[in-house]
Amino acid sequence: MARYTGPREKIARRFGVALFGPSKALETRNFPPGQHGVKNARRKNSDFAVALIEKQKLRFQYGVLEKQFRLTFAEAQRRKGVTGENLLQMLESRLDNVVYRLGFANTRFASRQLVSHRHITVNGKVVNIASYQVKPGDVVAAKESPRSQQLVGRFLEMTLGNPTPDWVTVDRDKMSGVYNRLPIRDEINPIANEQLVVELYSR
Repeated sequence: MARYTGPREKIARRFGVALFGPSKALETRNFPPGQHGVKNARRKNSDFAVALIEKQKLRFQYGVLEKQFRLTFAEAQRRKGVTGENLLQMLESRLDNVVYRLGFANTRFASRQLVSHRHITVNGKVVNIASYQVKPGDVVAAKESPRSQQLVGRFLEMTLGNPTPDWVTVDRDKMSGVYNRLPIRDEINPIANEQLVVELYSR
């Protein structure tokens, strides 16, 4: 299964955003990595570079490689509605992201591992494809095995204080949740400007 395996702190510092969860590196070194990092932080980017940065931020936030991101964008273009919002909704509907939103994992990286290691079910069936598109009404739960229940239970304790989005409902006792509906753009509150991503791919 293809995924980004490089240094995550460097990526977070490059974009100045905690893309992979809380980052101590950003607190102490809030400039891009490398010996010219401080100088590069003051450099003005071109319009193309700004749009490219926004696209990369979205890619890394959701853990999607370039080819898969491009295919997701193409599908978002085909759907009715605003392309940028469609793209965000498709990224939010990925199984690994829904697992993360439900609090079954404390990071998207951890949620992806839960899915790929067959600890998660959708409507009672094990699904190990992180990019699986969860549909409104689908029930996502921890598999009924001691190991899966133990893992998800541990993560649920870690994420106890985290807010749960309105578009999902979680039952912590049963270790299950329902994907109620597609979120709207304002609820997602993305860290990137998706409209610039649309313009980048429309060039």
